[in-house]
Amino acid sequence: MTAGVAAPVTVLHEDAHLLAVDKPAGRLVIPGRDGGEPSLREELEARFGRLWVVHRLDRNTSGVLVLARTAAAHRTLNLAFDRGEPRKRYLALVRGVPPAEQRIEVAIAPGRKGRMRAAAPDDPRGKASATVVRRLDAFPRHPLGGGPLALVEALPETGRTHQIRVHLAAAGTPLAVDPAYGDAAPLLGPGGEAVLARTPLHAARLALRHPADGRELVLEAPLPADLAGTLALLRGAPGGA
Repeated sequence: MTAGVAAPVTVLHEDAHLLAVDKPAGRLVIPGRDGGEPSLREELEARFGRLWVVHRLDRNTSGVLVLARTAAAHRTLNLAFDRGEPRKRYLALVRGVPPAEQRIEVAIAPGRKGRMRAAAPDDPRGKASATVVRRLDAFPRHPLGGGPLALVEALPETGRTHQIRVHLAAAGTPLAVDPAYGDAAPLLGPGGEAVLARTPLHAARLALRHPADGRELVLEAPLPADLAGTLALLRGAPGGA
């Protein structure tokens, strides 16, 4: 998706305390440094009134995003995220074929130009981080060019910036498209057209305690059209496992 082009935003849950939406890929959650592009928060505030950002998704990551509608809900949700209580499930398309299941424990430290990096064991800036990754499907041969691809679910146990992207790259299976931590080239269809040109990472599910009454709230977002279409091409190819 081209930056700055708004896509329809689907509301997943709305009440007096919080708002959950299905964030489209290509949207900034908060205003950028140059202030030249409307953010998703600003767009939603025009519809729902004052909102507080609880957590963020990268520009090109799609899926479940929660915002608080009151200062009290914001404080409660922030504490829950700081303690790592919400359970997150992401879907990702990666290069290579990872193990059926692995737990990636790699400390993460700030890198250059806003990026993060896997930290050496003795790096004092490294913060402990862990992600469980399970292989859901594998495509050793496919019509999109390049080597094998796989669909995985990633279950982060901590909430570091770019954690899933850094961990997948450190494990040798980076996102299929990732200018910061892998290959920037888009996936191309049989006719040479770009099938997928953004980081294929989707926040599919988020389970958390409601900030007002403590009940469990499970929020889910379906795969966006670009990822669903790419998987349809991969699954229809001879040799897809």
